[in-house]
Amino acid sequence: MTAASPAGARRPSLLLVTDLAYEARGRRYCDEDIYLSSQLREAFDVALCHPRDAAALLTGFDTVLVRNSGPVLHYREAYDAFLLRARELGTAVYNPLDGRGDMAGKEYLVEMTAAGLPVIPTVDRAADLAELPDVARYVVKPKLGADSVGLRFVTAAEARAELEAAEGSLLVQPRIDFRHEVSFYFVDHDFQYALYAPDPERRWVLEPYAASAEDLEFARRFIDWNTLDHGIQRVDACRTADGALLLVELEDLNPYLSLDRVGEDVREAFVARLTTSIASLSR
Repeated sequence: MTAASPAGARRPSLLLVTDLAYEARGRRYCDEDIYLSSQLREAFDVALCHPRDAAALLTGFDTVLVRNSGPVLHYREAYDAFLLRARELGTAVYNPLDGRGDMAGKEYLVEMTAAGLPVIPTVDRAADLAELPDVARYVVKPKLGADSVGLRFVTAAEARAELEAAEGSLLVQPRIDFRHEVSFYFVDHDFQYALYAPDPERRWVLEPYAASAEDLEFARRFIDWNTLDHGIQRVDACRTADGALLLVELEDLNPYLSLDRVGEDVREAFVARLTTSIASLSR
């Protein structure tokens, strides 16, 4: 960890935005952010606030760290106010607000599909449904969703009807069989660790995963696509029956880190790298 500032020196201040009461299936967001805040206090003066309060508190801090704040769908008006205020003030926000992944909504999955990137095929218009594989069931989810909020499995006819009524707010993907899901965690452009769920039916029962050179080449392709100089990013992928990886999500807003699933040495290295990255924003 970074050493504390000398006596009398002003320490940088950090506002950690989190919803400690948010209940996520299979995970305890609050534990992770309580741990992170305790570690970051070695280098920063830290305060925690709910995402609904963030816009009003920005002026008192050098940097704002958005962590486990829950799906934006639950507080859209407050989030928009936060974005507006942060941009007006020029506040250093971590992650920076120009992310192209989930931070901007899941439209990028449609763009990546059209560009031929290795992603689960995704469309947002009824007219494009024929471009998806012909399967028995499809996945429908909102572009501004997270944590499976609003995710449903439907038939092709139901998917068509939903897209026609959604006015561009929904995505449709084929429901595909896969061996497992795997997530790659980065700070800035530096790979930190990987975790996977051996049982596809238990997404958040995670174990450490030894990423191969090919796996990391796959993940870095999306980190490079996003062009964020700073920030925590989680590349979520699934491994198909033929062994290929396909992107599920590029989470660059408030990715849950599953720090309780890694060893102490990995956890400490992650916090040290995060501390250095955050500190570089406030210089």
